[in-house]
This record gives sequence, structure tokens and C-alpha cells, in this order.
Amino acid sequence: MINIETQYAGLTLRNPLIVGSSGLTSSADRNKSFEKAGAGAIVLKSLFEEQIEMQSVILMKDTDYPEASDYIREYVKANQINNYLELIKKTKAICSIPVIASINCYKADAWIDFARQIELAGADALELNVFFMDTDLTHDYDATRALYVNIIRKVKEIVKIPVVIKVGKYFSNIPALVHILKINGADGIVLFNRFYRPDIDINTMQLVSGNVFSNHSDLSDTLRWTAIVSGKIPEISISASTGVHDWEDVIKCLLVGASTVQMCSAVYTHGAEIISQVLTCMEEWMNQAKYNSLSQFRGKLNYANIQNPGMYERSQFMKYFSNRD
Repeated sequence: MINIETQYAGLTLRNPLIVGSSGLTSSADRNKSFEKAGAGAIVLKSLFEEQIEMQSVILMKDTDYPEASDYIREYVKANQINNYLELIKKTKAICSIPVIASINCYKADAWIDFARQIELAGADALELNVFFMDTDLTHDYDATRALYVNIIRKVKEIVKIPVVIKVGKYFSNIPALVHILKINGADGIVLFNRFYRPDIDINTMQLVSGNVFSNHSDLSDTLRWTAIVSGKIPEISISASTGVHDWEDVIKCLLVGASTVQMCSAVYTHGAEIISQVLTCMEEWMNQAKYNSLSQFRGKLNYANIQNPGMYERSQFMKYFSNRD
């Protein structure tokens, strides 16, 4: 009998397929449909610190009382937080699979109390989607790393549920960042978050939103860094995300060392049924390959386990083309 159960950041999941944080997971009833389709866990839609602050600014523009700014800011934040806590409670009430809350933040202090409330509301884990765009010419990498460390330290001090950090791929040394996050308490890591992508409308001469969905080509970086991080830091759980569109992508992520795999764009495109399709095909592949559990092949092709780990290094790009006519 095939067993596709997995461990992720201290949680036991019936399978490695997670519905990633997005507008898809902003409804308890929809989350239940993902559970019925077979999802191993759900990451709720993120609550954005930046969005709350922007809404506060908009409301403050409509008032003639500058002294009301603090009240407005706190009111907006409290309202958003209460709505989010209700989403957690409603989803937990009807779903039996792990429900992971998500915060998109770039400061530690603003979310300390909220993290505690998330735990009390029943979330099984917390995913911190940490990102800020720094364009300061004098800023250095150490300050950015310190920001991540400060956030994970402060949140871990007040909650007992697992805390996972979701990071972007635009770091000069991703394994070093993951290593220091693990040392400071991170229970897992998500590789990678997907940022807003700008585009230009040349007819209206305006900045517009680019494609919001990932595609298969995005999977390459996810595979490379999951393989390297899992090979160098085997003790931390990794959730592979970005570019995962079918069952073969899921298998590839597991082969390079992921504990779980997050799908989002594919669920938007194909609906909840893609979840059951992926799981069925994954089990068929395992059966044909004579694997009875994920542990028999997880990480088989990661940085530590292949004969030439340099294949995952960027320099191989030039070597590949130098051998072609």
C-alpha cells in the first residue's frame, strides 16, 4: 500500500500537496472544497501589513482632524485582523487538515500581538511572508538579514505553533539565509514567494500589472535552490513553491528534497480538481517506480545525493552552451 504522508515543520500531512496562500483560500467554504479534493494542508490568504497601512492613509486623507490618524490606523488594523481571525476559526471548524495562517510583513513589532491571536484562533502554523523592496544605495545585506532574524525571533518568543518563513529568490546566498533562520527558530522555509510584476502599457503610457500567474519556466529556480538548501541544511522542512503546475512538477520538487509542494496558479486555472488529479498521477508513478512511501525517493536528486552537485550551480549554464555548435 502506498503511503504519501509527510512531515512539514512539525505537522503531519496526509500528503505533500498544499494549496498556497492566495485569494483562493480567503473563503472557509472554498477551503473545504480543497480538502475534499485531497489537499494535505491550506495556507490562508495573507494579511498584508502594507495594505493595512495604505488603507489607513486613504481614510486619513478624508478627515480634517490630523489627531484622528492614530485612531483610524488602529481601527483599520483591528478590523482587518478580526476578519482574518474569523476566517481561521471558520476554516478550522469545517476542515480537518492543517490550516496555516499567513502574514505578509516587513516589521517585527507590528505583528507580535497578532501572531498570538492567530494561535488562539486555532491556526496550526504560521507562514511569515517577509518582503520589502529596498532601493537605498547605502543599504547593506547584513541589515536585510537582521530584519528577517528579528522577525522570526520575536514571533517565536510568543507562539508555540510552527513558524515558517517564505522568502524570495533574490538573495546572494540563499542557503546562508536559511541556515541563520533555522538557528533562530524557523521550523520551515518556503522557496519562493512570488512578487508583484510590473509591466508597461505603451498605448496609455502607464504602469500596469504584469502576469500574476507563474509558469513552468519558473520551476527551474525552485528546483535548483530546493535541491541545494535540502542538501546543505537537511534538518529544515522545505515547501517548494512557484512554477508547480502538474503532477510531474510535484514529483520533481520531492526528488530534490521538498517536504511539501505548494500549488496556486494551477488551482486558479484548473480548479480544485487539479489536486485530486495530481495525487492520483503521483501515486501511479510511485507504484510504477515501486516506491511505497515518499521517504524512499525524497531528496534522491538533491545537492548532497547526486554524483555531480555542480549541476545545480549557475556556472553550468555557460558550460552547457560552450559544448553546443
